[in-house]
Amino acid sequence: METLDARGLDCPAPVLKTRALVEARHPRQIAVTVDNEPARQNVSRFLSSQGYQTDIQQDGPVFTIVGTLREGVQAAVPQSASPPVSVAASGSRKIMVMVAADRIGRGDDTLGAKLMGNFISTLKEMGTELWRLVFVNSGVRLTTTDAPTLAALKDLEASGVMILVCGTCLDFFNLLDRKEVGETTNMLDIVTAMQLSDMVINL
Repeated sequence: METLDARGLDCPAPVLKTRALVEARHPRQIAVTVDNEPARQNVSRFLSSQGYQTDIQQDGPVFTIVGTLREGVQAAVPQSASPPVSVAASGSRKIMVMVAADRIGRGDDTLGAKLMGNFISTLKEMGTELWRLVFVNSGVRLTTTDAPTLAALKDLEASGVMILVCGTCLDFFNLLDRKEVGETTNMLDIVTAMQLSDMVINL
């Protein structure tokens, strides 16, 4: 079994080190130790995307994610946890929208929050071109319990839009257990999504 101690590392280092180990050694079994919930979720999701069955062992704040390659799956060079969608198949551009705040603009906060709510509700008008919706910094608050944007985001997710929510940001604001929509993600997935998109809109 290959082992990796990723305690004390900030996002996306645990996932990057896990990917590097899988890529270099192609292990049938791997154990990764982390010390925060976002890293646990991100490493587990990454290993699952590469064909590993994962088992989580917890000792206080420390998690050990044990990944065992599923029967019939060949260890291979990892691909992105979020596979690309071909433009030819979708028939449209792939647009990624990054939301880095819970309000739009500067001036009046009440107005800014209302504008953001209107923006999220109107995103459906982009149709199939809306490919990824990414929330970072205080933008993650829009994905949590009681957020006025929650219903619109759930509708977008149900329509096929992948919603990525920064795990480090959720942890910083103590909102990990209040997220209601989207996948808890890391900076590696966000940067990969930027590379694969045809256009990135920053808000």
